[in-house]
Amino acid sequence: MTAEPHFPAGARAAAVETEGTMITSLRSYGLLGRSVAEAAGSFLLVLAGLGVSFFNPSGGLSAPLAFGLVLAAAMIAFGYISGGHFLPTITIGSALAGRTSWKSVVPYIVAQLVGALFAALILWVSMTGHPQIPETQPFFAAVANGFGEHSATQFPVAGALLTEVIAAALLTAVFLGAGSRLASAAGAFAVGVTYAALLTFLVPITGGSINPARSTAVAVFAEPWALEQLWLFWAAPLLGAAITGLIYRSMDYAAPAVVAIIEDDELLAEDEDPAAEAASGASAAAGSEHDVRHTAADDADARGFFESGEPGKAPESGSADADGDDPNGRPRS
Repeated sequence: MTAEPHFPAGARAAAVETEGTMITSLRSYGLLGRSVAEAAGSFLLVLAGLGVSFFNPSGGLSAPLAFGLVLAAAMIAFGYISGGHFLPTITIGSALAGRTSWKSVVPYIVAQLVGALFAALILWVSMTGHPQIPETQPFFAAVANGFGEHSATQFPVAGALLTEVIAAALLTAVFLGAGSRLASAAGAFAVGVTYAALLTFLVPITGGSINPARSTAVAVFAEPWALEQLWLFWAAPLLGAAITGLIYRSMDYAAPAVVAIIEDDELLAEDEDPAAEAASGASAAAGSEHDVRHTAADDADARGFFESGEPGKAPESGSADADGDDPNGRPRS
């Protein structure tokens, strides 16, 4: 039984089956394009989530639900480009799990921070000068993350740290478990619902973070105490993500998927006759000189597929190929 291919972040895949042969087409995106997608998703997430928090007086589930729904929407809209992280928490967990190249980590996190800060700036500008809002700092302070006297339920630092670690670990687990289904409605919905549920749990304790970029963007425009307590809302989510990422890395023994790559126009041309297109696809698969396999971590331009050691033959399970990589697609340390 052939394992389901797990495509790298930054590679958009389309597949068809022709006479029993799975033919896959990849369109890769460079690091800049993927970083822009991360910034856009982070901007959308923070703008909508904080906007509901600021201007919806009913409170309750509205803000967590907004964050969750927008995260799911952003994953569907941009996930096929960058992998759909949008939170530094997810980026760290994905890198430690071997799903994201470490060379992408810093650009992704910087992009997420830029998107979140720009969203907070837009909200700050929109409130500045409003006749019924003499000061904007109290608005941001009301949704800033905090502990102790700045927690709605007066949770001490230890309790706030523990709950944020657990919540981040759970969200990262759902994200990694969704895997290649993130670009689908089902995978994105699973992550979004989990995010909303965890925020509902955290709001009375810490104000609901899990996302260091969101916490930073709010703290910049809030009262000084928010910046003083910001350290916890970086340390706790990243620690939780690291725990989950390392657990997933230790459990990742999936067999490599072997696919054939063809050009987009061969696979997706709409004006070709279906029978001729199927024959062309089968010929391309049969005439391929090398099978290729996917490594777990994508590189800067999403080349997550490498040639096998022997033309026309996939590496056998449990053996290293010619370049010394692990047969399951993980570079040897």
